[in-house]
Amino acid sequence: MQEKRKALGRGLEALFSDDNLTFEEIEETIVDEAKKNNEIVELNLSDLRPNPYQPRKKFDDEALNELAASIKENGVFQPIIVKKTVKGYDIVAGERRFRASKKAGKTTIPAIIKEFTDEEMMNISLLENLQREDLTAIEEANAYKAMLDSLNITQDELANKVGKSRSHITNTLGLLKLPKSVQDMVLYNKISMGHARVLSKLEDKEQVEDLAEKVVKDDLSVRELEELSKDKDLKRVFPINRTEKNNEYKDVEKMLKEKLGTKVKISNNKMTISFSTVQDLNRILEIMNFDINE
Repeated sequence: MQEKRKALGRGLEALFSDDNLTFEEIEETIVDEAKKNNEIVELNLSDLRPNPYQPRKKFDDEALNELAASIKENGVFQPIIVKKTVKGYDIVAGERRFRASKKAGKTTIPAIIKEFTDEEMMNISLLENLQREDLTAIEEANAYKAMLDSLNITQDELANKVGKSRSHITNTLGLLKLPKSVQDMVLYNKISMGHARVLSKLEDKEQVEDLAEKVVKDDLSVRELEELSKDKDLKRVFPINRTEKNNEYKDVEKMLKEKLGTKVKISNNKMTISFSTVQDLNRILEIMNFDINE
């Protein structure tokens, strides 16, 4: 645990540096530190705001009612984690406990106040939902996309961090290519992940929407949809094989990372070099023999 405590204080880069990192490890670290330093406080529910980076779009009412009944009887066992803002507090982790406490008629909730950047706040919330909650496929896809964008990592690296296969990450992200109306069908469980995966292989949006509506109307199975999708009149997406290109870039990225001592990403004919502070930027420029004063 001592290793995790040190990592927590070094910010987002260190916090997510380990593969197969779990939300439980992060939360346990924060709670242990708070207990040790007597930092758990009672906050008014009215002063709390749901996490603006919450990937979950809908909450299971039955599960919330069960949690509310438990809280009404036994109280909240695990404090929530919040960030201080000018208007009160933003919830970093524990929104279900917050919502259930309101249902239970509580006015306060035990909480730990921590200083987080917006990136840290978003990624801890995403990790909690991915590893602890049952997100819909679309919520999961949006969570993966947000982590890829904010952490500037590859799909392989993300797969390691969240304990999923690379193919699962790729297939899930592919759902975001679906028309918004079809994404909503997945979000509200009108069609399954299997149905959505078949539809994501089709190119024409109108055809995708028509087939999705047919799935709901005729209660089609995934196998039945697969047979329909083989119709020669349906335009299919032909995946671009990027393996060779990615492997080439991966070697260059690794070489530059070792040379510059920081994360480097190459994609779409662009190269991104990460730095954490002005001093870190100056260090990188010196390595590159680049003098800004010239």
